[in-house]
Amino acid sequence: MKIQLTPILISTLVVAAAAVIGAEPAGKSAPSNAIPDPRHISNGWNIPSEGYADQPYIVKTDDGAWLCVMTTGVGVEGAGGQHVVSMRSTDQGRTWEKIVSIEPADGPEASYAVLLKVPYGRVYAFYNHNTDRVREVKREDKGVYKRVDSLGHYVFKYSDDHGRSWSAKRYDVPLREFECDRNNVYGGKLRFFWNVGRPLILGDAAVMVMHKVGAMGQGFFAQSEGAFFKSKNILTERDPEKIAFETLPDGDIGLRTPPGGGRVAEEQSIVKLSDGALYCVYRTVDGWPTSAYSRDGGHTWTQPAYKTYTPGGRRVKHPRAANFAWNCSNGKFLYWFHNHGGPSIGKMAADFSGRTGSPYDDRNPAWLMAGVERDTPQGKVIYWSQPEILLYDDDPYIRMSYPDLVEDGGKFYVTETQKNVGRVHEIPAVLVNGLFNQFANKSIATNSLSLNLPADKPMPKETPMPKLPVLNLRDTKRADHGGKDARAGFSLDLWLQLDSLKPGQAILDSRDESGKGVLVSTTDAGTIQITLNDGRTESSWDCDKGVVKPGKPQHVAITVDGGPKIITFVVNGILCDGGNERQFGWGRFSPNLRTPAGAATLKIAPAVHSLRIYNRALRTSEAVGNWRAGKK
Repeated sequence: MKIQLTPILISTLVVAAAAVIGAEPAGKSAPSNAIPDPRHISNGWNIPSEGYADQPYIVKTDDGAWLCVMTTGVGVEGAGGQHVVSMRSTDQGRTWEKIVSIEPADGPEASYAVLLKVPYGRVYAFYNHNTDRVREVKREDKGVYKRVDSLGHYVFKYSDDHGRSWSAKRYDVPLREFECDRNNVYGGKLRFFWNVGRPLILGDAAVMVMHKVGAMGQGFFAQSEGAFFKSKNILTERDPEKIAFETLPDGDIGLRTPPGGGRVAEEQSIVKLSDGALYCVYRTVDGWPTSAYSRDGGHTWTQPAYKTYTPGGRRVKHPRAANFAWNCSNGKFLYWFHNHGGPSIGKMAADFSGRTGSPYDDRNPAWLMAGVERDTPQGKVIYWSQPEILLYDDDPYIRMSYPDLVEDGGKFYVTETQKNVGRVHEIPAVLVNGLFNQFANKSIATNSLSLNLPADKPMPKETPMPKLPVLNLRDTKRADHGGKDARAGFSLDLWLQLDSLKPGQAILDSRDESGKGVLVSTTDAGTIQITLNDGRTESSWDCDKGVVKPGKPQHVAITVDGGPKIITFVVNGILCDGGNERQFGWGRFSPNLRTPAGAATLKIAPAVHSLRIYNRALRTSEAVGNWRAGKK
């Protein structure tokens, strides 16, 4: 059977298809290290819920506990009974105390809470509240939605005992009317909004995020934009009735997409820079997230532009999903996203059922990149690293989103949810440190290096092929002797110079007479492709068009990652993301592929100047380091 990798197929929206499950008992967590890959989501520690589980966000309280707030309920997202709860953990998310309802399940819908801890220890929870018990909302296309969790009043409660209990009274946050409010189908008498963005403290003020919705319709939120509200006295004022808020930015239009972009600009996430500037990133349906800077505390913003790795550089690709940036204690940043362009808005289903072509699809795997500050005449800006796979599930249809980042005891943790279970994951130190150090890494990875043919010695035409890991094998410990996923992988790292990109050139070839083995070759598209064959299954994937240049030395790192079953190409220090030609720059290979083993000899084309083979999957940061070490 021959399988040619294709972009990942669309998945069913959890909001429409999630099953109703029983509540997770408080204190129960998933078995640790059930799968030998810390990136697999099943290795996380479960966060209790009532079934539906969304936005598990955490602050560290002054008594040392983790306080988590979550939107939950016994139904699916948006169902009646949805409410906000909190819980505490004193062992970094491994176990949790009893769930505390911030709002009751039998009250009006309460949803999408975020937490702000002020310097004297009080914790505020901000969230949507359907105070007026609206039962349906009009769509701009004359239809209606019965879902009523993204409207009404924006409110807060507070806790003075580190989240063990919450104020009996809730307090409204006054939000200034914008143009999109006035222009909705209710003329602004009923407003639509929600929030997933983490609040932050900026000097002596707190800045919170708000996603305003101007129209309900195709894709549920048909028009959206980002706003903020700021309080200059919430950090010190203990009387909640006296807390003052102002709505930002100035004027009555929020952060939208760049000129020519779509109508969707939502789920804004903000971080602060060392010079006091704010950086905001948010999702669109355009294939790229949007970003902007404010240098006056959120009153005004730079012209929104699609997010790039460097100012004026290559765009970051991302679908309609949460993409969050976080401040880190070392002065750097981390950023969660999904590293593909998503389907176009024209292919989206006409409703929120997620039947086909939804831009909410493909949130697996989750990727992570690091950011560092750089000086410009306008002030500090962020430069972003090449990304790493952070979390994945074996089922490509499973989605993970709405993360939060926690630093504790020198370690980094991330939360996520698949809408029916939330988890806490410790980020491997080697992964996060590799990202932080990627910008300066000039060292060659040596761990698990099974073949090293350096450029300062003559390159042989043939060499013994090192033994590569088995990817899938028979498990003789099982009663049925079924298959076992080895979670193994390997990487090919080479410098080469091709005279042309003529198709069919074999660059590396370990195939035997039956075709089993590994082939790296040029394609009809002017790309470099890897093909893996075990005599039963064949899988292949190639780099992006235009990234390999003939007549010049090129560095190509090809990684076959047996955890998520993904092939990546890092060409000249850049991870391929599909460019303008395809949604994905990385592709999945068959989980049934048993072994890349073929002939005992590896044939090497004259174009190859150096070659390293690793019997494990290189991280992106290592591939970038290899490139930088050999760059002249």
